[in-house]
Amino acid sequence: MPTVNGDGESELTYRILEGPGEPVICLPGGPLRATRYLRNLGGLDEFRGLVMFELPRRRIDEVVGDLETLRSDLGLRKLDILAHSASGNLAMLYAAAHPNRIGKLALVTPGLRAVGIQPTAEEFFSSIERRSNEVWYVEARRALDALEAGDDSPENNLAAAAFQYGRWDEVAQRHAAGMSEEVIAGAAAIFYADGAFDVPATTAELARLDAEVLIVVGEKDFLLTRSRGEQLAKLFPRATMAVQEGAGHYPWVDNATEFVSIVSPFFV
Repeated sequence: MPTVNGDGESELTYRILEGPGEPVICLPGGPLRATRYLRNLGGLDEFRGLVMFELPRRRIDEVVGDLETLRSDLGLRKLDILAHSASGNLAMLYAAAHPNRIGKLALVTPGLRAVGIQPTAEEFFSSIERRSNEVWYVEARRALDALEAGDDSPENNLAAAAFQYGRWDEVAQRHAAGMSEEVIAGAAAIFYADGAFDVPATTAELARLDAEVLIVVGEKDFLLTRSRGEQLAKLFPRATMAVQEGAGHYPWVDNATEFVSIVSPFFV
């Protein structure tokens, strides 16, 4: 697995999925989750090479500099970036800090802390209740409530993960089961440590970003709703939003063909 020197104290690690053209830099969510959960993003590597960047265990604004180091090491003038979930924040911070280094930016069910957009508790639970007709709902809701109460057991995490997929079938369950080996304890406290965000400065810079932005929303995603996706799109001069019907927080898992049909034309 290739490495490149970061801040002099750590090495940055990434792996490459070969494909045509210059690679798309893929940033995992979690936060700080191992990139293997992204797999090959439903077959996106048939259209572009993919660089799966293993994020260092540092505060998010510090990783912005690491991402710029990676760009330089790869010899790329600009970066095409696909960021999932929590790393949507990282991608937006990078775009704000290095606007001339962004080629195209795809934000897949992104986190929104960097721009100060947070769903209300009412919106959150309304999204949860939309799944109340699912056969797994009662067990998943019990697990989610237990997590909210502080019972962070692997069993509760797995059961509650049903809410993150468009359908809770064997494929989704296998994908979710890998989470316990892909996340690190205390990741959110590291990634989102105090001082990480300057929302007014970030939103001001993104309003001047001269790059195409694609925002992918899963129709059933309870973390990024359609209305919050629309709110995010308004922050960019050249953003479009696509809603993948029937998908949750991991749209390439729910329907790889549909996901690739949305994202590949953006990058090709």
